[in-house]
Amino acid sequence: MKALVYGGPGERSWTTTPDPQVVEPTDAIIRVDTATICGTDLHILGGAVPEVQPGRILGHEAVGTVTEVGAAVTTVRPGDRVLASCISACGRCRFCRSGSYGQCVNGGGWILGHLVDGVQAEYARIPFADLSTYPLPEAVTDEAAILLADILPTAYEVGVLNGQVRPGDTVVIVGMGPIGLAAILTARLYSPTHIIAVDKAERRLQAARHLGADITVAPDDDAQKVVRSVTGGLGADVAMEAVGAPEAFELCTTLVRPGGRVANIGVHGAPAVLHLEELWARDVTITTGLVDTNTIPVLLGMLAAGQFDVGELVTHRFRLDEIMHAYDEFSQPGRSGALKVLLNRT
Repeated sequence: MKALVYGGPGERSWTTTPDPQVVEPTDAIIRVDTATICGTDLHILGGAVPEVQPGRILGHEAVGTVTEVGAAVTTVRPGDRVLASCISACGRCRFCRSGSYGQCVNGGGWILGHLVDGVQAEYARIPFADLSTYPLPEAVTDEAAILLADILPTAYEVGVLNGQVRPGDTVVIVGMGPIGLAAILTARLYSPTHIIAVDKAERRLQAARHLGADITVAPDDDAQKVVRSVTGGLGADVAMEAVGAPEAFELCTTLVRPGGRVANIGVHGAPAVLHLEELWARDVTITTGLVDTNTIPVLLGMLAAGQFDVGELVTHRFRLDEIMHAYDEFSQPGRSGALKVLLNRT
């Protein structure tokens, strides 16, 4: 088969690799029908995730058709159309039993495209298939479903739920990439008074307005003044960091009110300064987290019922064998305008 293989920092190739095989009785093999590229893949290519070894097939978001299952798999069968979660869950360890799948200690967590071969390929092995795949209703398209593999649950769990967004809150989100935009969609479920989007790119701020942000601002345009102007000088109830950059995190800590919550969603490859000399007396809660994807069933139900529209997040579509060009476009959003890039088998 063909797959996108990591060759070390800055190196990737669409090349021939062995077909995946069932290794454990809990495995499933899927034919990848739709995949996508994540900002984390760019972090890997930039050398910021040293655990990823050269030769690894990248990718952790896919919709596919089951072609083979191990003897212990009971919830899916060959021919089923499924969503493959970005997180694998053994279902037995302490963390999985509490729904914290991202912290699985029995070989799960974020492993696809990280510690085991991923899904930017014609076929993929999905470990722990019973808890790591989700059969899809006919009403949900591949294009919509794939956004529930990672970005929607990440924004919802690590941003909205960790940030404890409540009705009437003022929510500020720094970074209007796919995750930040998904945070707008899912924060709206809780009826905040204001959603303030912060980004350097006007094109992304336009997307934020379209998806429900009522105020947009560039970080250099005194975002703190804008936030305080609509909060009586207090600051935001919730500030979400959706970039993975030190300056974005540090900005969030200046935008949040006393007693507010900073929810860090972004994947950081460098240290950020925590100004405890300013924060210690302000009763600010800071949360971090790797997505667990335990909300996929809820989000899938809302998606099937038409409760939100994720189509606006997709800007570019390619065939799977055009993945090298897709990476070029995704990695240069300032030029291409790319938000979420889809890769389809045909």
